[in-house]
Amino acid sequence: MPSIPLTARRRRSLALAILLALPAAAHADDNDAPGCPVGVVKCPKKSVSWEMCRKNDLLDFYVPGLPTEGDRSSVPRDASAQKVSSPDKSHYVLEGEAQVKQLDLLLRADKITYDTETTDYTAGGHVRYQDRGLLLSADRARGNADLDQCTLDGVRYQLLSSRGNGVAQVAVMDDVGHARLKGATYSTCDVGDQQWAFRARDMDLDESEGVGRAHDMTFRIHNVPVFWLPYARFALDDRRVSGFLYPYIGYSNRRGFDFILPYYLNLAPNYDATLLPRLMTDRGFMLGGEFRYLTDSSKGTFNFEYIPNDRAAKDEEIKYGESLPGSRWWYRWQDSTGIAANWAAAVDINRVSDDRYFEDFGRGLYSAAVSFLPSSAYLYGHGDWWNASFGGDEYQITDPTLPSQFEPYRRLPRATFTAEKSFLGDLTGGVNSEFIAFSKNSFPQLDANGHSVRIRPLEGQRLDLFPYLAYPIETSAYFIRPQLGYRYTTYDLSHLDATLNPLVSRRSPSRGVPIFSLDTGLVFERGLTIGDKAWTQTLEPRAYYLRVPYRSQNDLPVFDTQEIPFSFGELFRSNRFVGADRQMDANNLSLALTTRFLEDATGEERLSASIGQIRYFGDQRVQLPGAPPTDYSGSTYAGEIDLHLSDRWRVVLDQQWNPNTHRTDLSAFTVQNRFGSDGIVNFSYRYRRNFLEQVDVSAAVPITPSWRLIARENYALNDPLASPLDRHGKDGRTLERFIGIEHDTCCIAWRVIARRWIHNVEGNADNAIYFEIEFKGVGSVGQKTDNFLRRGILGYQ
Repeated sequence: MPSIPLTARRRRSLALAILLALPAAAHADDNDAPGCPVGVVKCPKKSVSWEMCRKNDLLDFYVPGLPTEGDRSSVPRDASAQKVSSPDKSHYVLEGEAQVKQLDLLLRADKITYDTETTDYTAGGHVRYQDRGLLLSADRARGNADLDQCTLDGVRYQLLSSRGNGVAQVAVMDDVGHARLKGATYSTCDVGDQQWAFRARDMDLDESEGVGRAHDMTFRIHNVPVFWLPYARFALDDRRVSGFLYPYIGYSNRRGFDFILPYYLNLAPNYDATLLPRLMTDRGFMLGGEFRYLTDSSKGTFNFEYIPNDRAAKDEEIKYGESLPGSRWWYRWQDSTGIAANWAAAVDINRVSDDRYFEDFGRGLYSAAVSFLPSSAYLYGHGDWWNASFGGDEYQITDPTLPSQFEPYRRLPRATFTAEKSFLGDLTGGVNSEFIAFSKNSFPQLDANGHSVRIRPLEGQRLDLFPYLAYPIETSAYFIRPQLGYRYTTYDLSHLDATLNPLVSRRSPSRGVPIFSLDTGLVFERGLTIGDKAWTQTLEPRAYYLRVPYRSQNDLPVFDTQEIPFSFGELFRSNRFVGADRQMDANNLSLALTTRFLEDATGEERLSASIGQIRYFGDQRVQLPGAPPTDYSGSTYAGEIDLHLSDRWRVVLDQQWNPNTHRTDLSAFTVQNRFGSDGIVNFSYRYRRNFLEQVDVSAAVPITPSWRLIARENYALNDPLASPLDRHGKDGRTLERFIGIEHDTCCIAWRVIARRWIHNVEGNADNAIYFEIEFKGVGSVGQKTDNFLRRGILGYQ
């Protein structure tokens, strides 16, 4: 074959004019990650699926077998044709099945001419171009290789490394970074089935700025115009560009038709903003927004929502008999700042205008269950053997049924310091310490004469210290973990006359108590064969002895302390209370037994079963105010079973039986089954004595490869702790129900969901319809329901 000095830059200019036109191309993934494993609580969001597309829907001039790897510039160029002529040494003409090939690059045409002095070229008659990422045809092409200029007429193109394809009447490349297209389209659908496409009269593409501009642009579904824009500005790469984002659309009977049209502002490389104008037909116009920033040492976001005139506020005042502001708002500031190598600061400030804000406007589809809105700001430090923090916490009540006196104490300031370091071999010394100043706003209360007076609550400061020594011995077959420490807690109280506990009478009460624990365990293993599979079974007995002498703590206040609900993990804790206001007394021995079955071939744990109990050698005298001491000889039996029958089946059982009352205190049962590629069904039953009893069923059921049914029913059999304002709270009733359908095609996916749920503690229900349509590779329009479904249906993807 004759060797013709065609430059690689000329062939690049042929491709680049079209490549520049495709800012929203979605990369296909023929090797999707495996489905979410059985038992995962919240599966990650699934990548865009192209499984419904035709596997080989390529333009008819595609040549298979070209290399997909390698450095093109290091490979010589070959040119061939049925006829090659050169009237002089600078002009070449290739005619009859002319082609130029260099590694993965293949240029074919009926006729190709080239001038080696000017680098002008022409290609005419069924021009076809192919490389590892692009397939393109044109009626003719002309240009200059040195100037990186190229003009193509009658273009068809397809991206091989992604799903983009379309046509253009004329594509003009002015230089390596600028191109113009006329009569251009773009779609990620199959070449022969264009369910949707963008069409523009003309486009200007600036690769150097990463920006494209289109005029007279329409978006078409099945060739029917859906919307039209006289002008559009869009990104060509990962660089951000200001402009409108896809809208959110929904409906609920509390807000009516709900429409949000975001506008993105690319303010600087390290900070940006999004405005969120929101129209609710039953409540009015709301303005929201988000500001994000990133510096060398800080990153953070500021979110806000503001409605100047809530049209439904007056009706709610009449309905609930309470005052609501006409203008309502919410804001949140989150910041993380690195100060030095070992020091950082974190801020999370949350505030709302009133306690019914989330009930009415919500942040996402799960929000009305928030009773206390937290805010915090802390300075954190750490070293090889120590950790420290300094800051504070504050809470705002967002449950309208809670009186203001139930607002948690502010912890401002709050300082912690923990340290642990080994010395003398494995002998370890450490300390856990915390200092908190508790304060609280005054609240109204009726006096003996029925008059409203403001009460100043009990306040104070608390210092909690726990130095300890430990000597852990760890091996693969056993462990021994002795620990001896001393816990000292002291207070400096004020407003003692406001306390509701007459025993809290001293200004500076304190408590000091030694704590000794010995945690021991053995691990036995044996091999066995079940069927034709090899397994390893473990048997793991564990004993935990805890000795804490009794110290009367009735004269200590309760600022932030609660009793932890009993569970299997509580067998091995040194305190059943969280918070330093109470340290339990103990002369206990916890005994537990765990067995596991592991599949040798995969290492997967197929079965884990545990049972245990605390044996008491003395009365349990330390309690929270109002709770009587107990004299049980043993705690509730706690058992857990986690069974993975296969990669598609999982069964989890938690059971607690109280030998002191001969009753079941807790029973929880969950079974999950995955079937097919996307099918899943869950069933769970949850019961805790004097707290709740619920049944939860959810499923995502494929009907055909392109249709899937989704549903959930969360039903309360009874609710012993229902609000007195909820007339049906103690009766059986549905807490949440939704049903929907999903449809998936090659380049369009949509879902519609109807939902009904209890949205406040009064037991009032809300109804909503959510619709979302996704144009794959471009974006989605409607209510974002993916996170909602991944939370509502265990294992949904």
